[in-house]
Amino acid sequence: MAVESFEADHDGQGPELPRSTGLLDMLSVAAVALDTSGRVVFWTPQAEDLFGYSAQEALGRHAARLLVHPDHFQAVTSLFAEVLETGRGWAGAFPVRHKDGSSRLTEFRTMRLLDDVGDVYALGIAADHSLLQRVETDLALCEQLINQSPIGLALLDPELRFRLVNPALERIDGIPAEDHIGRHLRETLPFSDVGTVEAALRQVLTTGTPLLDQFHVGHSAADPDRERAWSLSFYRLQDPGGRVLGAAASVVDVTERHSAAGEADRARRRLALIAEASTRVGTTLDVEQTASELAEIAAPALADVVAVDILDSALACRRMTRPDNGPEQFRALALKAAQPTVAVRAADPPGDLATYDGDRLVTLCVHTGRPVLVRHVGPRDLPRIARDTQAGALLARAGFHSYLAVPLIAHGEVLGALDLKRTDNPAPFDEDDVVLAAELAGRAAVAIDNARWFQSVRNTALTLQRSLLPEHSTHHPGLEVASRYQPAQATSEVGGDWYDVLPLDDDKTALVVGDVMGNGIDAAATMGRLRTATCAYADLDLAPAEVLEHLDRVTCGLEHYIVTCLYTVYDPHTRRCSIANAGHMPPALARPGEPPALLDLPTAAPLGVGGIGFGASTVELRPGDLLVLYTDGLVETRHHPIDDRLNVLLGFLDEPARPLEETCDVLLHGLRHPDDHDDVALLVARAL
Repeated sequence: MAVESFEADHDGQGPELPRSTGLLDMLSVAAVALDTSGRVVFWTPQAEDLFGYSAQEALGRHAARLLVHPDHFQAVTSLFAEVLETGRGWAGAFPVRHKDGSSRLTEFRTMRLLDDVGDVYALGIAADHSLLQRVETDLALCEQLINQSPIGLALLDPELRFRLVNPALERIDGIPAEDHIGRHLRETLPFSDVGTVEAALRQVLTTGTPLLDQFHVGHSAADPDRERAWSLSFYRLQDPGGRVLGAAASVVDVTERHSAAGEADRARRRLALIAEASTRVGTTLDVEQTASELAEIAAPALADVVAVDILDSALACRRMTRPDNGPEQFRALALKAAQPTVAVRAADPPGDLATYDGDRLVTLCVHTGRPVLVRHVGPRDLPRIARDTQAGALLARAGFHSYLAVPLIAHGEVLGALDLKRTDNPAPFDEDDVVLAAELAGRAAVAIDNARWFQSVRNTALTLQRSLLPEHSTHHPGLEVASRYQPAQATSEVGGDWYDVLPLDDDKTALVVGDVMGNGIDAAATMGRLRTATCAYADLDLAPAEVLEHLDRVTCGLEHYIVTCLYTVYDPHTRRCSIANAGHMPPALARPGEPPALLDLPTAAPLGVGGIGFGASTVELRPGDLLVLYTDGLVETRHHPIDDRLNVLLGFLDEPARPLEETCDVLLHGLRHPDDHDDVALLVARAL
């Protein structure tokens, strides 16, 4: 029998054939040819591996006597004759006797061959039955795993063209399997970064290192309206000989996990925002500052444009009797945009007062005390949101598409509304945003409520105190006088500091500075009582020490108040100044040509201790001498030693000839700070 072989011409003259796949080598398929007498005329090396006989041992021998057990000899002979006579092939398995004497079940495919001269032969293709069964089982298992797996699977050739796609991948990307085959990866992947995916796959093909759990987000043809997430893994495929066949890709839909992770991340951001608001909103007892802090927190974390509007009645501390359908007056307190936008021009500028009818959404919000949410703002919604037609046009131009108004409620009272708009953020407001905005608004509302009541009480106390302070007098014999009162500049309430300039008989003048320990209306009222008592005792022409003794008894009759006081009487005829001190800061004296100094006065207890005598000292005031009386709020701070501060005070008195009004301004500007927590009374006198 003639056997012809064909090989590719490696000199470039003939076609280059594909390389073998290696599967036949793995199966070790043997070929045996018999002549019409049943003798072996062709024996492959694989036949030697399968049956144990070498070609020299097998060729020319009767195949049935060599390989078949005597019990099966007749059946095999009949089967052989039938194949040669009919030309019909036979397939099946029967036991073959191995050279070592064992019996091995072997899978056969037999057929009749005819050569070019008309001779007939029988060809048998054989393989180990157990090996074939194992391969078939593996193939069946792989096929079932691929077809029934919920994971999308694909096989790609080295050029990244699809060769196989399982049903799960069809469902994931919405493209039928037959439409995948032969197409490149970039033609079907729904990712914007498909170039990155291809580069990663080529690296896997080159290095053989798998690439696992690569996260990608996109929109598939199966669900184009929803953003989905997938986890991709890539593996290189190669045959037993190491030839690269292509790559396998697995695609797992992790949209739910992605959504859960996104929701968890949003929850963390919401909690972080609330935590940040607890430290940044309400840092002062100032309504405008608190509203501004709320707006700063909400933009851009919650909205692109944020406005804080307070009911004018709430700012005036007038409670609304009941919600109605009428108009409301709002005071714009804060406005913040995440980035420059014309939408800001559509809002009321901070400080402006605006009236909105009952059909406006912000008015509805404060009337009902409930959030008002418009997920998707349409043309019909703009007139109920915008200030006017021009403002509506500006909002539309800015891309305004979602609106949320949340009431500011503290202790059951609606104070105003937090107004939120989205222009650049494409996501509409949702229920989670409503909850977050309500939490921020609730915290800010309490701070605003505290601030408005504090400001109301503070303004009342300040008004009372200023009404109790003396009017400026234009004539004081032998003296030029200037004074100042300055309330606390930080969060403390109005205190009980006061000063007085009292005309006495014989051209004398009493200079008084005092400090009621405490804050608020009670301290201001106590200061008023003591000032009245001081004026009464001064009219009796009593000595400074006697005046303090009487004031001490008056103070003891008040409720738990301690008062410091400095009482001075100046006689322009003798140029002598008599000074009595009740626990007060020492006055400063600045003489022309001499360094300023604190007066060394006898120490005494404050007013209100009771039973303590007071002494007096006499100081000469020459023309041009400057006497400075002040309360402790001018020099005391929480961060500096009092001696250092007193030295600073003296340093500002280096020019006694400076105009008195300017001296007052220099002292307040040089010694006061924005965070000072006490008020100040300052009285400056120069001898003429």
